Amino acid sequence: MSREGVYNFSAGPSMMPEEVLKKAQSEICDYRSSGMSVMEMSHRSAIFAEIFAQTKNKLKKALKVPDTHEILFLQGGATLQFASIPMNLMGTSADYAVTGNFSSLAAKEAEKYGRVNIACNSADRGHSYIPKQSELKLDAGASYFYYCSNNTIFGTEWQYRPETKGVPIVCDMSSDILSKPVNVADYALIYAGAQKNMAPAGLTVVIIDKAIAGRQMSVCPSVMSYDTLIKKDSMLNTPPCWCIYMLGLMLDWLESIGGVGQMEKIKSERAAKLYDFLDNSSLFIPHAEQGSRSDMNITFRTHSEELDALFVKEAASMGLLNLKGHRLTGGMRASLYNAMPMQGVDALIDFMKKFEVEHNAK
Repeated sequence: MSREGVYNFSAGPSMMPEEVLKKAQSEICDYRSSGMSVMEMSHRSAIFAEIFAQTKNKLKKALKVPDTHEILFLQGGATLQFASIPMNLMGTSADYAVTGNFSSLAAKEAEKYGRVNIACNSADRGHSYIPKQSELKLDAGASYFYYCSNNTIFGTEWQYRPETKGVPIVCDMSSDILSKPVNVADYALIYAGAQKNMAPAGLTVVIIDKAIAGRQMSVCPSVMSYDTLIKKDSMLNTPPCWCIYMLGLMLDWLESIGGVGQMEKIKSERAAKLYDFLDNSSLFIPHAEQGSRSDMNITFRTHSEELDALFVKEAASMGLLNLKGHRLTGGMRASLYNAMPMQGVDALIDFMKKFEVEHNAK
């Protein structure tokens, strides 16, 4: 099977633009006449230092990161940040909004380091919605408020930034970063695993207000200390060099299509097209409630698990790959990350129309 006519709807690692892959291919053995691949370079070398600095500046430009914040390129995945955040920022307590699997895991990890106040929990309706501001139970004495802006598994997304009355905000933006403008100054810390919108798996980006660094617990390992990592400019140990290089290429591509502002228009149009079909379908049932729906991960199902499985199988035979839903939700999931072209959404909808005619529940 070639790439032509194939659309990868994986929730992560996700598809990447073909032009980015071809650019990397052209430089994989010999980066700009250096005689080396980026994968072979010393992270202390002048040539990689240039790649590192350029990528950092590109990300700063794309997200309009203010000088008050530092960008860190780390390893360990978003999951490591579940522990790093409380070990660096937890006083006696923190607020956690539990609106999906990963925020639930983050809250459980944080309980090891202090008292966790569950500000909301959408499990009562299968994590199919995002609570309203008025429904958040906030602790005025919390060290920080934590939430995950987009819930990859359940297909919900926060349509607003929570108001915390001055409590610092920490946000996991792993699955919607770079898909829409964000006022970074509103956040004490933003982090994201790269494997959805930014780069291959292996890189985690942390954007942190430098004013909150230096509060780590005495037991916090140096490799997890934001203060230490800022002082070492992400170079305490060998960073994920290849992924940083790939992030630079992805940021070049993003700028070439109009930047984050243009991407917001594209992602909204993609999602609206698929949701419009789902809302008018007599066979497919969307999981997320209106007003809370994700533009990145669209979750749906039919009336039976057997039909769901058949849909996934037949879709794959048509080049529509990785549409099986997560084990916690079942059904199907179409992940429409930044690199997904509109043609992929159109191909999916055309197939769904055909499948609906052949297997209509009526």
